[in-house]
Amino acid sequence: MKRKTGQDRSITTRWRPATQAVRGGTARSEYGETSEALFLTSGYCYDKAGDAAARFAGEQVGMTYSRLQNPTVEMLEQRIALLEGAEACRTMASGMAAMTAVLLCQLQAGDHLVGGRAAFGSCRWLTDTLLPKFGIATTVVDARDPQAFLDAVKPETKVFFFETPANPTMDVADLEAICAIARERGIITVVDNAFATAALQRPMDFGADVTAYSATKMMDGQGRVLAGAVCGTEDFITNTLLPFTRNTGPTLSAFNAWVVLKGLETLDLRIHRQSESALKVAQFLEGRVPRVLCPALPSHPQHELAMRQMKAAGSIFAIELDGGRTQAHGLLDALELIDISNNIGDSRSLMTHPASTTHAGVAEDKRIEMGIGEGMLRLNIGLEDADDLIDDLDQALRTVGL
Repeated sequence: MKRKTGQDRSITTRWRPATQAVRGGTARSEYGETSEALFLTSGYCYDKAGDAAARFAGEQVGMTYSRLQNPTVEMLEQRIALLEGAEACRTMASGMAAMTAVLLCQLQAGDHLVGGRAAFGSCRWLTDTLLPKFGIATTVVDARDPQAFLDAVKPETKVFFFETPANPTMDVADLEAICAIARERGIITVVDNAFATAALQRPMDFGADVTAYSATKMMDGQGRVLAGAVCGTEDFITNTLLPFTRNTGPTLSAFNAWVVLKGLETLDLRIHRQSESALKVAQFLEGRVPRVLCPALPSHPQHELAMRQMKAAGSIFAIELDGGRTQAHGLLDALELIDISNNIGDSRSLMTHPASTTHAGVAEDKRIEMGIGEGMLRLNIGLEDADDLIDDLDQALRTVGL
């Protein structure tokens, strides 16, 4: 590959996803390094004062400040955009920085947002608490029902915001139907695609305008760094999102960008292996526990929809126990191999109790409305041998009488 081939969209868009994940966005320096270079610099120098003025005026291509551009970060942004099938991408310091920016950059007082009811706890805080503080009205609906979005639309509705599959209930939203409703009414659709990533699901293929990510999850995939990303059209990223991020500074560090670049190289391999293991573990648990919430299982009420939209159902699913928090915590405490951790997307298998961790900040009545009970546990299946995970769960379940 030549020095600039990885940034030539006329070439890289013809590559298949696995190749894009390894090579896309790469720009080699004059030293010809094989791995992407790590540029740890806050600023940049100019040969002449006029060059600085021209860059700040947008008349000359080049870096000005790492709050705006960094060569390592730019390589990651191009790679993610390629995988997503998007014109452009901007990365940020964390997933929640991305979610906050993608909403605040396009909403103002008097606007209205319709959001999915089942969502990560901090995303519900954005819709329920932060946006109303700025005079932005919000309505949360059951994202499993496209009609609910239509019924919630007002003349001032500007954005639909939801995730699929949802965290942690594994609700699946009909991307094509919801995006069609939005498009017909000039509403921007923002989809949180962190559970699937573009390796399993590309919301823009179904009509979504914008996708947002916690790249901390499957993109890094090894529990190392925080990162976020927003993908969309060049116009949206440059003229709507960039002015917000330029002046508020949710900047992704070059080092974290480099780590995520390394993670993307193995994304396709990891996510399919983890999906296979997750299905095997879910099949073991089905019938052993009162309820398994896994879109890969035919018993999931939206199994067919999930399989139409996704290449595989991913590495994450949930179970429900009848014994409430006491039994759920007892099972966690009995684990010997699987870690108790609130993260997801890791190469290590993790398990958490959402009601007391990821969604502890959500009011109890809202948690119940979302379908998050005291007996719910969320699993992230990693790269260990699935049979070892099953053995660990088997002994832990016996400990709590299951």
